[in-house]
Amino acid sequence: MPSHNQPHDPQQHPSQPRHIAALDLGSNSFHLVIARIIGQRLQIISRYKQRVQLASGLDNQHNLSQAAIERGLTCLAMFAERLQGFEPENVRVAATYTLRQARNADIFMSRAEAIMPYPIEIIAGTEEARLIYLGVAHTQPQQHKRLVIDIGGGSTELIIGSGFDTDIISSKHIGCVSYNKAFFADGKLNDANFSAAQLAARQKLETITNQYKQLGWQKVLGTSGTIKAIREVLIAQGHHDGVITQPRLQQLITAIIACKQQHKLVLGGLSEDRKPVFAAGVAIVSALFSAFNIDKMHFSTGALREGVLYEMEQRFRHCDIRSRTANAIAEQYNIDTLQAQRVKNTALALYAQLELSPTDKHPELASLLAWGASLHEVGLSISYPGFHRHSAYLLRYSTMPGFSVDQQTLLATLARFQRKRLKLDEMPPLTIYKRKQLYPLIRALRLAVTLNGQRSTTPLPQISVTANNEHWQLTLPQGWLTTNTLLAADLAIEQQYWHKAGWKLSIGE
Repeated sequence: MPSHNQPHDPQQHPSQPRHIAALDLGSNSFHLVIARIIGQRLQIISRYKQRVQLASGLDNQHNLSQAAIERGLTCLAMFAERLQGFEPENVRVAATYTLRQARNADIFMSRAEAIMPYPIEIIAGTEEARLIYLGVAHTQPQQHKRLVIDIGGGSTELIIGSGFDTDIISSKHIGCVSYNKAFFADGKLNDANFSAAQLAARQKLETITNQYKQLGWQKVLGTSGTIKAIREVLIAQGHHDGVITQPRLQQLITAIIACKQQHKLVLGGLSEDRKPVFAAGVAIVSALFSAFNIDKMHFSTGALREGVLYEMEQRFRHCDIRSRTANAIAEQYNIDTLQAQRVKNTALALYAQLELSPTDKHPELASLLAWGASLHEVGLSISYPGFHRHSAYLLRYSTMPGFSVDQQTLLATLARFQRKRLKLDEMPPLTIYKRKQLYPLIRALRLAVTLNGQRSTTPLPQISVTANNEHWQLTLPQGWLTTNTLLAADLAIEQQYWHKAGWKLSIGE
């Protein structure tokens, strides 16, 4: 990795280009890419890579070892030095497979907070795939249909798309670090180990191969470290076009097996840091070629981090993507959009009146409250009884492009606690957001749902709220409840729910 003791990029004068940074916390390596925006063009000015091998630290219970955590934190400290002076809106940090899987990811995240002042998003596999495709599409702008494959340390993403639009996306638990640990842990390079790794990969892929082959493609592009390493070895062997083919892969496997032991693996073009996972990566690529009947694969320099950068460059395009995602879900599940809009407006109006401490604030919480309110009734498509639980399930486990895992979990939590008993011990863990940051959102949404419970088209009157931690004071127009007796009864029940949760709701006029 290049020295990190370089001049920092302070915030630019309005007449100077804006600088943005994307940090990819991968299962094998951490990558930092910094770019500046010049007109409509994005110019990469710095790239840093550090091999961390986070995935090798996952045990059988999916807990990260202390050593793996320390390797990751050491790398983040180095990158944090380079990012000094960057405003939060100009930095996006995306974590992938290993932190998705790690049961103790919260330990890593809490320690990372003290090192790097930027939120880390743990993104879903499908979101990772979407961003990978975006990076490829921007760096190789072609209109024909293509299959894009990214083999990481813990997962492999496969996307078919044309231009900037995707047709199908998948993320599979196939990675060079995890497969090295599973099939090459004895250090032996032989037919048995290769065959076992190839078979395991084929089995993981069999659920999607027919669908992908039926959809078809005109070109195959591979991206990230494994594909790049294979290309460099092939070039060193005299295949100057660097194109990966099945015969060349087979020749490469023969050459690898001839070395017999991983520590004796010597191939022209193969870097030292790639050696430990190279055999596993080649086995995975070979399995992909067989499973999808791939003729040849070209290398693309674009990947996840480039996708993140280009999305930021388009004036935070991923916010627009999230809006489109929410609208698509609302349409798919036939949400009553007028009622959702009423609840959203009320929830945001109540939340905006709160005087929150700096630790209770987060720049995206109001937007997430808005999306949560817009989608709070998605579970009605299943059944009315317990629809808040159905809503929570759909929002947590649906594919939602643009939303991180934490953001989906937050939306699901809002849906789950919008009504009925407040069983707060059932709240799922979060990494970016803190539980006390969610409580004001839950309270605002619950009150909005209650106040709009009659689904009336008549606008609500002016309602004010003041908050002192768990005690909220709701002030309604004089005499309004006497003409809305059903609402008065609903608010009285809501007060009981708050009381049982250790909260207090006072209502005055």
